[in-house]
Parts: sequence; structure tokens; C-alpha cells
Amino acid sequence: MGIEVYTADTQGEGLRIGIVQARFNQPVCEALRQACLGELLRLGVGEEDIFVCTVPGALEVPLTLKRLAQTGEFDALIALGAVIRGETYHFELVSNESGSGVTRVSLDHDIPIANAILTTENDEQAEVRAVEKGTDAARVAIEMANLGDSIASLSELPEDESE
Repeated sequence: MGIEVYTADTQGEGLRIGIVQARFNQPVCEALRQACLGELLRLGVGEEDIFVCTVPGALEVPLTLKRLAQTGEFDALIALGAVIRGETYHFELVSNESGSGVTRVSLDHDIPIANAILTTENDEQAEVRAVEKGTDAARVAIEMANLGDSIASLSELPEDESE
């Protein structure tokens, strides 16, 4: 079969990555950040090409992502945070609105955003998932940045000179 299937690579050399990390649920968010940074570096993103900023909580992440996207300086962004269920409806509000905001920024600004804002039932679940989710976020950001570049290059193909 002649169908070409493209899978983007996870080579991060030359990519500029912005990270917005919530501080609420600090130990989990720190674990997310350390795992994410470790994987970005392992995949070739230079330290000088990683920008990290922190915000109070998950609801503040989308606005900061938007401001980073508006700079035009980044190939991909990463959202890090942890929303852990409590005894009130606040969990649903923060989970839904932060997720919706991250998606909206990505689509409005045409930039890949790896959403690693954990939503868990309890602290233990968040702690167990933090390293894996932080690592995954780094891979997703790099792969989607590379995929975007490859798709953009399709429109840069030379026109048929026989016309």
C-alpha cells in the first residue's frame, strides 16, 4: 500500500520550550517539573532553550500560557499542575476550566501545549503519577513541535516547474 504514515520524532535539539507550573500542591508539582526538565534535557533540548515560570494554581496556568504563546518565542509549551479532589465542587470547576483554558490557548495561538495538569482523587494518586506524567509532557511537547514543523514544510514544497 502506498499510504505514507508520518510519525514525528522526539529529537529536541534546537527547540525552545516554555513551561508554566502551578505551585498549589507543591510537592507533586515539583516532581512533575523535575521529571519534565530531566526528559527535555535527555531528548536534546538545551538548558538555555527552556523557560520555566510558576503561577499560584491551575486556574492561572492558561493565561500565562497565552502570554508565552503571544511572544512567538516558543515551539511548544507545557502546563504542569495538580488538582486533587477535595470535599467541594471546586475540584470539578478547577479541573474543567484549567483544561478548557489550556486547549483554547493551543488552538487560538496554533502552538502545541502538553497538558500535564493532573486531576486525581487523592494525594497518593498524584504522587504516583507525577514522574510519568512530567516525562510524558516533555515527549509530547517535542513530538508535537516536530510534527508541526513537518506539516508546515508540506506547503513549502517547490511548485511543479512544468507549469
